Amino acid sequence: MTNRLIITMVQLNQKMGALRDNADAMLAARADAVQGAAADAQPDLIVFPELQLIGYPPEDLVLKPALIHRAAAELDRLAAATSDGGPAMLVGSVFTDGDRLHNGVAILDDGKVADVRFKHELPNYGTFDEKRLFAPGPLPRPVEFRGVRLGLPICEDGWLPKVPRHLAEQGAEILISVNGSPYEIDKDDHREMDVFRARVKETGLPLLFLNRVGGQDELVFDGCSFVLNADGQTICRLPDWDEHSETTIWNRLENGKWECHQGALASWDQHPADIYNAMIVGLRDYVNRNGFPGVVLGLSGGIDSALSAAVAVDALGSERVWCVMMPSRFTSQESLDDAEGCAQMLGTRLDTIAINPAVEGFDAMLSGSFADRDVDTTEENIQSRIRGVTLMALSNKFGHMLLTTGNKSEMSVGYATIYGDMAGGYSVLKDAYKLTVFDLSRWRNGNKPSLGLGPDGPVMPDSVITKPPSAELRPDQKDSDSLPDYDVLDPLLHGLIEEELSVDDLVAKGFDRDVVTRIERLLYIAEYKRRQAPPGVKLGSRNFGRDRRYPITNAFRTV
Repeated sequence: MTNRLIITMVQLNQKMGALRDNADAMLAARADAVQGAAADAQPDLIVFPELQLIGYPPEDLVLKPALIHRAAAELDRLAAATSDGGPAMLVGSVFTDGDRLHNGVAILDDGKVADVRFKHELPNYGTFDEKRLFAPGPLPRPVEFRGVRLGLPICEDGWLPKVPRHLAEQGAEILISVNGSPYEIDKDDHREMDVFRARVKETGLPLLFLNRVGGQDELVFDGCSFVLNADGQTICRLPDWDEHSETTIWNRLENGKWECHQGALASWDQHPADIYNAMIVGLRDYVNRNGFPGVVLGLSGGIDSALSAAVAVDALGSERVWCVMMPSRFTSQESLDDAEGCAQMLGTRLDTIAINPAVEGFDAMLSGSFADRDVDTTEENIQSRIRGVTLMALSNKFGHMLLTTGNKSEMSVGYATIYGDMAGGYSVLKDAYKLTVFDLSRWRNGNKPSLGLGPDGPVMPDSVITKPPSAELRPDQKDSDSLPDYDVLDPLLHGLIEEELSVDDLVAKGFDRDVVTRIERLLYIAEYKRRQAPPGVKLGSRNFGRDRRYPITNAFRTV
């Protein structure tokens, strides 16, 4: 009977659909684990995150027969590599069983696919729609591995008590849960302290939790892998955000139970550093994986574009970020100075392209049609759309992706111009309310993020943070002319969006009924704009797009 087991946890990024690259990365990690271990401490098993071979979440990509065929071939290639007598591998991939498609894991050992288990609990909420793609597997039995019965709950299997309890009843001795668990604010502690500690308490078994890192479109994955012993104590914790390999040593105690030796306990980001690094990861992987040489963005002198530029520099480096100031006759000298100050602090290129000639051209072109109409938001939106066209022209000509700069407060109430400042390829502020933008800007001016490639010091003039926000599309315009103050608006929006509260619920919390009714209406009628917005980093529990999916045509109101 085996009394000692060495398991290497490999917290990896993934390239969606790049099966050969993902397989090669796993082989390289296996080789590194072998080479880095002493002769008497060679790993028995290398564990990789959920669907590591194809990428997570794969969406409808897994419905392509060609992908399924190539995944099987790559899994066989990985299995063949274990014929060298070295460690086995636990690899997540897709599997077919007749006409049923499964999310599963395979034990690769001794040159073959030694065993396979399918995911039983398929999440179908928020960002997840696995029931649309996969068939649930049966309640899994433990896997016999070198004299140890391993329970393999796959992601959601471990978030609910049913599968771990069943595995314990079937004689599992150690639980290994591989995950594709996206970042959300406060989720790292929730996973460890609440969800998986509860599984340990319920089963009496030690548990290894492994999560992926990196960005995939709107989602970012923070890693934050860990090991809990049977007493619920955290015995090992891997870093957040970074790829990392950690070898854990397990021994069978005299009572037959298994225990993991004390390992490294990495510290995880606190607020708002975690949010900022999530933005870095999301943008970096999106730009690099899609082959863009860099990003271009409008730098207005306002806080949203200043923070977006700072995140871009921290994600990509200053040489890959191109800022453009596009003044109109309403642009203040303060905004010009602040934009120049931001660019200098960040070390980015800053071009100035005045939009007045185009504005005058549109005024002349539309003068006949608009002859009997007063000037209104139409003319304001034309300015924004001219800026969008200008930036898209630079993007088309030079290849840089256009980074949009709107925040969640604006996107919620439609305080953004479709085909104007909403035009672009990606947004780092899409799920960040305005108050969060202020918090992040103040934090970044005093701190450098652990993942940042930007400067050590401040990244924007203090005046960018302290001046009243304005779109500067008409004389002396302020955001507060059209919207409640953000310290009122943002909590109100959080109640409407994240909490799904009614007007009456929010009035009971102290909000003014007329204000709530107006903001609820704006939220609903702006849905058509949001449906056409670029993707952006998911930060909270209810981002627009993946989490909150509302009909565009919608007559329901809560009053």
